[in-house]
Amino acid sequence: MSYPNQASHRYHQSQGLKRRKDHDTSANSKEPERKLADVWREIQGQDDWVDLLDPMDPLLRSELIRYGEMAQACYDAFDFDPFSKYCGSCRFIRRRFFESLGMTGHGYEVTRHLYATSNIDLPNFFKKSRWPKVWSNKANWIGYVAVSDDETTRCLGRRDITIAWRGTVTHLEWISDLMDFLKPINGNKIPCPDPTVKVEYGFLDLYTDKDENCRFCKYSAREQVLSELKRLTETYADEEMSITITGHSLGSALATLSAYDIAETGLHVMQDGRALPVSVFSFSGPRVGNSRFKERIESLGVKVLRVVNVQDVVPKSPGLFFNEQVPPPLMKLAEGLPWAYSHVGVELALDHRNSPFLKQTSDPACAHNLEAHLHLLDGYHGKGHRFILSSGRDPALVNKACDFLKDHHLVPPNWRQDENKGMIRNNEGRWVQPERPKLDDHPLDTHHHLRKLGLASEH
Repeated sequence: MSYPNQASHRYHQSQGLKRRKDHDTSANSKEPERKLADVWREIQGQDDWVDLLDPMDPLLRSELIRYGEMAQACYDAFDFDPFSKYCGSCRFIRRRFFESLGMTGHGYEVTRHLYATSNIDLPNFFKKSRWPKVWSNKANWIGYVAVSDDETTRCLGRRDITIAWRGTVTHLEWISDLMDFLKPINGNKIPCPDPTVKVEYGFLDLYTDKDENCRFCKYSAREQVLSELKRLTETYADEEMSITITGHSLGSALATLSAYDIAETGLHVMQDGRALPVSVFSFSGPRVGNSRFKERIESLGVKVLRVVNVQDVVPKSPGLFFNEQVPPPLMKLAEGLPWAYSHVGVELALDHRNSPFLKQTSDPACAHNLEAHLHLLDGYHGKGHRFILSSGRDPALVNKACDFLKDHHLVPPNWRQDENKGMIRNNEGRWVQPERPKLDDHPLDTHHHLRKLGLASEH
């Protein structure tokens, strides 16, 4: 398999960790060079990204692209082929995850794979194999937890724990799965003193449900995340740390929900009283909860930066009629309704019509595509500024899984695929699907760390 973004990963790792001169900056002007290690708290949103979005701060742009690529890795590593007996799993073992994707330059190590049970009412989120014997009948891989290595930690100025969530692999059918029904967040055992704090029930169930008879989802996605975060924060307790959560589409909703849970649970507060910054970089995400959820997550200090394409329908859902854009008095009256939603955090609005590389299309999947969002970020310098690519990131990546680039670029649509669709010849000369190493499930100390958090249950 060929990944033209390998050079991009190396570029962003080396160049993205220092301030680059913007194309809109005069060649004669001299700005003092900033290093990410010195300003990382600002980039992570301690001041809500004031004065960093318009004009676009080059260092923030590079970091957004870097975390976006970590979310994109969830798609690139996912086995969505129904003819594969491993459909619904991650194609790579965690110890070689980034290496297998040509992303070694990112400088992170995957420490845990995340799974969710398919026994919930979001059928279009899950993929299942047509094989009679499969790796799991109940689970799908939905993301990973990773931590920066020593070299990258020095460049970042802190040890960064990143949680990346997968979005949907089908086009936009999952929107039809949203029943547009809000549910109290404390109804699923997430601690919250306010019963009026509510989130979309499909997101909540996806995050908290489990199947104790399944090897991969005997712990809920929530338990998997919190136990691994507990282990990592104890491992690096003497270091400066950050918790960064990223995701695209439905994965963006999971990113926001898990960030809230981490802050509400107090898992980000160290024994010495330090509160680790919790930041969300979400891409093309839907609304997650009501206005009380927005108020609660922001009061807990979670910083959320939402990157959206204004032509995309997903960030407009759910809450089509009652949302944060409705006049406050009317929203106040509607806040008790089960379909009144509010976005959280700060929005960075992009528009694919500004890119000279992209063609006009009515395909909603193109406007929603994550690689297209990263392309738009690369060329965005602020409102009213010309669209000029700021790095060596290849525009061909836009067409990995869609048909969005103008034809004269001569990049075929939907070009990303495994060589021979993953088939190999065995010793007898027959074409077969190769066996994979034993799939990672859960570390043996999961229950131990859940018990420390007071979340242990019998398994």
